[in-house]
Amino acid sequence: MDAAQVTELVKEAFPDCQVEAQVDGSHYMVVVVGDVFEGLPTIKRQQMINKALFQYVMDGTIHALHPKAFTPSEWAERQANA
Repeated sequence: MDAAQVTELVKEAFPDCQVEAQVDGSHYMVVVVGDVFEGLPTIKRQQMINKALFQYVMDGTIHALHPKAFTPSEWAERQANA
């Protein structure tokens, strides 16, 4: 499964969010930015992203998933400090 496929799957679950996926072998890093994460703790945010890709983790297509979720303001601050 390539980065574009992962991006599309996550966008289906989070249609109002910005999604970026990076793939290194069977390791996937997914960044999702959206208002949907406002007020939620990090673990809840990660669980939401994991749920969108759960089937692919369970069948072994995705060996390691590294989800990261930000609100738009958190993402803007992170980019400004990068």
